[in-house]
Parts: sequence; C-alpha cells; structure tokens
Amino acid sequence: MIASERFERAAVLGVAVAEEARRLLRFHLGDGEAGADGTVLVDVPYPDAAVMTALLDVAADCFGERGGSVEETRQAALETLLQLAGFDDESQLNSGGPGYDGRRT
Repeated sequence: MIASERFERAAVLGVAVAEEARRLLRFHLGDGEAGADGTVLVDVPYPDAAVMTALLDVAADCFGERGGSVEETRQAALETLLQLAGFDDESQLNSGGPGYDGRRT
C-alpha cells in the first residue's frame, strides 16, 4: 500500500472516530445547562462509556495528545475530535441538519 492510500484510510478512520464520539455524546446529552464557562457535563453510562474511553485513548495516541493525567489527555483528545467532527450545518449529527431526523439511534 502506498503512503497516499494509508493517509486516505487514516483520514477516513479519523473522521469516523470523531463522528462516533460525537454521536455518543449527542445521544447521552441531557437537558443540562452549560456552566458559566460554557462547559457541559455529559454522563455516558456503560457500555457506551467503554466505547467512548477507547475512542479517546486511540485519538490521544493518534493526535499525540499529552496531559498531566489520563483524564486531561482524554479531554484534549475529545476537544480535537470535536473540532475534527465540526459543528457546521453539513454534519448529519447536528440537530436539524441534513439526514438528522431527531431520533436517538
């Protein structure tokens, strides 16, 4: 496999991981309000929490994220994943976006 094919596959995988993380977060996002700094707490129960942890660990390793603790490293990876998934109108995971029908799947 040539380098360009590996890069393309890695890019597709990265976007898929980002969208899956975003889907899980959206699925478990409650009616909670954002804190003063805009932070929103999302409680992700097992087994989705195990999937989320694995996604964040893989992303942290791929992106070279580092933090003072495992949780800080995962938080940095989450921020990068959400930037990669984007918050634009074209994402199917945005409420009201193309392909989003409001159902939890």
